[in-house]
This record gives sequence, structure tokens and C-alpha cells, in this order.
Amino acid sequence: MSLKILVTGGAGYLGSILVPELLQLGHKVTVLDNFMFVQSSLLECCQNPNFEIARGDARNESTIKELSRDKDYIIPLAALVGVPLCNRDEIGTISTNRDAIGTLTRILSKDQRIIMPVTNSGYGVGQNGIYCTEETPLNPISTYGKTKVEAEKFVLDRGNGISLRLATVFGMAPRMRLDLLVNDFTYRAVKDRFIVIFEGHFKRNYIHVRDVTKAFIHAIHNFDSMKNEPYNVGLSEANLSKLELCAKIKEHIPEFVYLESEVGKDPDKRDYIVSNDKIEKTGFQPSFSLDKGILELIKGYVILTNSKYSNI
Repeated sequence: MSLKILVTGGAGYLGSILVPELLQLGHKVTVLDNFMFVQSSLLECCQNPNFEIARGDARNESTIKELSRDKDYIIPLAALVGVPLCNRDEIGTISTNRDAIGTLTRILSKDQRIIMPVTNSGYGVGQNGIYCTEETPLNPISTYGKTKVEAEKFVLDRGNGISLRLATVFGMAPRMRLDLLVNDFTYRAVKDRFIVIFEGHFKRNYIHVRDVTKAFIHAIHNFDSMKNEPYNVGLSEANLSKLELCAKIKEHIPEFVYLESEVGKDPDKRDYIVSNDKIEKTGFQPSFSLDKGILELIKGYVILTNSKYSNI
């Protein structure tokens, strides 16, 4: 069955993988993006007659009304993501991550479905050795986490929606992000062979970017049985500290040296382990291990070098 789907922020890191997959499945996909990173990640989709693209702002109510009018599903990926960016533009973060979702839930008809990506950073700082489940009280400690928690509440209170609480994402994508933890540490291992870690005992969960797409498609296929609930989406075998992540990368790059600093702090204070049992019980299983993702990144970084202002 062909569906009509609106993806806001669809030219970003997640969307650059998700949108081509939705088109491959025969769905009609409209993307709204402001292209703030000057990316060209969806050029391959332009030949597909089921693909529509609009340049604009997901906070603009008239734009959203027009583009969402006849859509079966809305997947709102448009967001300012990550602690540093959100701290730099707090107003933009609140208006995009939270307020735009509030507008969306208000203007959509009750029959239209939302699949909302949020972040498991909403758990903030967990208890040692205790897994965070979907019933664990949310305790976001950053503007990014707080706005995503509030947006999730908008969607679940409205009904006819699903929230996917994504673990820290990794892997190559047409609109690449080097700032995500696995991507960043692997880049440093490949290019510098060295890294200094702050607060290396802090733990978090991880998920491959293609498995995020798999989770969205799983939610579409199982919407009626999954709706009106949040779901953690991560690799159950990858609840790792930063030092454990470095050790995993070193298995593939033996020359990689990592040291933990005795002074200094990580601005991102998240520290928790996560249970993904709930979504796994619906039949979802990730396809990409952390090892597979690291090997993919190592190959990708042969192509990518972040050296705009360097002589080498």
C-alpha cells in the first residue's frame, strides 16, 4: 500500500537514509528542509516521481498546513540536535524542537499519524546498574533533552502517534555528522590515532543510522499495535562507557591511543544504560552491530577529511 508521507528536516542525517528507503518501498514522500548545512543529500531522489521537495521552515504554520494537508504520516525530523548547537541557539532550539511540534499536533486531523523521533537523553543521569525503561521518570539535563521530552508529550497526549526514543546514532550517511560520539571517536582514531577522554565512565546506548530507518518503517508497518506509546530504540549489546567504546574502536585500529584526563569535564553529562526490550517484543531487531558500524566509518573516513581550514 502506497502512503503519503511528509518528512520535515528530511535532508538531514537521519532523513538522508530514511527518505530513499521510503521511496524504494513505493511511498510518496514530501520533504521540507531549510538546508541550513548546505547539504545535497537527496539529489539521487529527484528522478523519482514520488518525491517532492520544498525549501522552507518547519516552524512556519502556513507551510506545514499546506504540505501536511493530504498526508497519511508525518515524520518530524526537523530539529536542532546535540548539546553544543542547542546551547548556542536556545531560542531556535525551543521554537524548532518543541513549539513546531506543538503546532503540528494542533493543526493535523485526528486521522493523520505521527512517528516522532526523540532522544533517550531524556533519561539524563540514570542509576548505576539499573536499565532505563519507557517507565523510568524522565530527567533531561540539557535544553536539547528538555525540548524533546516536551515535544514527545505533545505527540503522545494528542494520540495517534508513536515516539521513538533514539539512542546515540552512528554510521555513514549522505548528510554526514562527525559530532556524534561513535562517529567522532572513530574519526579521531583514523585521522589522529589519539584522543583524550573526559569522564570516561559515563555510559550511553548506541544505534546505527540505518537501523533508525528500520525502526521508522517497523513503526509504520505495526502502527495500530504500537500507537500511543514511547519506545527505546538502541542496540541492547551496546550500553557502553566512553572508555569501553574506545577499546572497541582500538580492536579495529590497534595504533589508536586513548587516555582519560584527570581534569576537565564533558559538557554533555548524560550517563545511563537503556533497555530496548519493549520494541524488541514487537518484532524489531537491529541489523547493524557496533563493530560493523566502526568498520563502515573507517572506510568512510578514507573519503572524508574535515580539513576546510587546514593545509593537509
